[in-house]
Amino acid sequence: MTLTTTADGPDLDGVPAAVDVLLDGFFDRKAGRGRAPHLPHLVELLRAFTKGGKRLRPVLCARGWQAAGGGDPAAVLPAAASLELFHTFALIHDDVMDRSDTRRGRPTVHRLLAARARRHPHLLDAERFGDSGAILVGDLAMVWSDELFHDCGLPPERLAAARPFLDAMRGEVMHGQYLDVLSCTDFDSGLDAALNVIRYKTARYTVERPLQLGVALAGGGPPLLDACSAYGLPVGEAFQLRDDVIGVFGDPAVTGKSCLDDLREGKHTALLALALECADAAQARTLRALVGDPELDEEGAARIRSVLLSSGALDTVEHMITERRRRALRALEQAPFPAATRSALQQLAVDATERTS
Repeated sequence: MTLTTTADGPDLDGVPAAVDVLLDGFFDRKAGRGRAPHLPHLVELLRAFTKGGKRLRPVLCARGWQAAGGGDPAAVLPAAASLELFHTFALIHDDVMDRSDTRRGRPTVHRLLAARARRHPHLLDAERFGDSGAILVGDLAMVWSDELFHDCGLPPERLAAARPFLDAMRGEVMHGQYLDVLSCTDFDSGLDAALNVIRYKTARYTVERPLQLGVALAGGGPPLLDACSAYGLPVGEAFQLRDDVIGVFGDPAVTGKSCLDDLREGKHTALLALALECADAAQARTLRALVGDPELDEEGAARIRSVLLSSGALDTVEHMITERRRRALRALEQAPFPAATRSALQQLAVDATERTS
């Protein structure tokens, strides 16, 4: 597992592929260990689920390591890869809570397990088995994420320095996920509530904390850690705002996920909160009648999208994304990062906010 070196130092563009190799090796070792019944099947479920991700968090961890002068990035790859396993845990549980059918163009774990249960009628109710099994598979991914992080081979003092950021990230994700679930019970919770979900569930976890973990693992101090926050929070918020837009207006052939899920669930996004604030009486009736309907079809979704457009909500969210990207790029100009790190993070800010999947 090597990364090529250029005149500017190690080429971190190879991090996603290197993480794939590392995770495959990790799964191979788990599948071949002992005679635990059904463990190979669970390993293959996790292996298949992790394929195809953007590897954004491991890449950012490696960029934080680079920013703090950590040296050979191969040393931080196991810790960076552990973030991908934690992400797997979060997504599997998120899919259960959202009742999602697909993820990355493939059936979600709870749907795969439910289908398996239907081939064995003597088992529990298929849907219950699917949900229960997926929760446990997600838990396994989290446990193995912790194992991969602690066995990464870095000095104990570096792991101890990084631990507060890892603990904070995990707690923030759980808190944010709870806020997300809670928001679906209050149709009128407003924009501030939607932005709180974004900050806790996604913004810190997606950009700020992975960067800070890389910095801490490399021995970086407060100026670098603060710069990670100044850049990471606005990019993370913009990332999720873009995700909310894609969740409603995206092409399932590109995203690998239905564009009806968020609307059927009644997910209280910034996009929906703004539409409710700006809607006239007829538009508000349309939103209240259709958003959160578990049987919503494409015709009903088209009516919702029309309100999101005509109310100006979509335009406002696009402005919010642009403003946050500008704020992050301004923060980068002041950050004490090496030129290679700064350049990469500039491009990432654009890619994360202009993506279509």
